[in-house]
Amino acid sequence: MERTARPTQLADGRALDDFLERHDVALVEFYTAGCSMCQAMEPVLGNVARATGVPVGTINPGDDIGLVERFDISSVPTLIVFEDGEEIARRAEGFVGADEVVDFLENHVPGAVDAD
Repeated sequence: MERTARPTQLADGRALDDFLERHDVALVEFYTAGCSMCQAMEPVLGNVARATGVPVGTINPGDDIGLVERFDISSVPTLIVFEDGEEIARRAEGFVGADEVVDFLENHVPGAVDAD
């Protein structure tokens, strides 16, 4: 499984759809500019991507406002796990550490987490 050091920045809903189409399982962070908790999540998500092999994307729903309603985003950061393009789990509890995010993934998609 290809491991990326950094989350993939997604520009809009089309980029998000393409990202989800390319990956059976993916973790996506919905964030906003100026959100300090969201900024703190970036290195955490990079660590999660390296540790698990699960592709991670980040998207600012403010750049494509339709995403707010489409994914019912009411707070940021919101982490959503997708499997086959469908949401299967979400967390919207503010900052969470890498171990918590890895546990979250293992609980929802245990076969997708490739911890070496």
